Amino acid sequence: MKKLTDLSENNSILTSWVNQLRSVEIQNDRLRFRRNLERIGEIGAFEISKTLKFHEVNIQTPLGKKSSFEFTKQPVVITILRAGVPLFQGVLNYFDYADSGFVGAYRKHGDGNDFQIRQEYVTCPDIHARPLIVTDPMLATGASLAEAMYEILKIGKPSEIHILCAIAARQGIQKIQSEFPDVHIWCGTIDENLDERGYIVPGLGDAGDLAFGSKLQK
Repeated sequence: MKKLTDLSENNSILTSWVNQLRSVEIQNDRLRFRRNLERIGEIGAFEISKTLKFHEVNIQTPLGKKSSFEFTKQPVVITILRAGVPLFQGVLNYFDYADSGFVGAYRKHGDGNDFQIRQEYVTCPDIHARPLIVTDPMLATGASLAEAMYEILKIGKPSEIHILCAIAARQGIQKIQSEFPDVHIWCGTIDENLDERGYIVPGLGDAGDLAFGSKLQK
């Protein structure tokens, strides 16, 4: 199985949703912005589900039995707070019986364009030998996601790891792939560049602020 999937390689309705996320004429509608992230999460969940392990089951209907297939193990879905919440909800919309976890990680900006990664909160169920899906809408430098992954993997060893992003930058993809070579990255689309502050260009801006409103800086 390949380790990087760009869901925009073939044009689909997802392309339109990403366009709306980017558009300055549309993205200030917070409800619409969150819903588009959620729908990308749903498409990502559907595509990821095709790669998971299934086992045979017998379903009792009112008129007989039907042989079919079900997930061997339900996944654990973890999101990076706060921007990842709508994307995370989209994944949960499709994985009805998944367990959930949360990581509080963010950039702490200093003078100029320098920033540090602060991580103050990690909670999740047992992930050992289970599929793990981590949602992070903007994979830019990859620094905050990498820090989150190291903390998550202290808790247990999943059977497989999937990272789902709405937009990813090449630099972030390369960082995650170099530090976690077995991870499968799923992207709504891929941008080539970062600016001097480490934001994706052209990207869409700050996904957390667009989804939930601007935050006070401390």
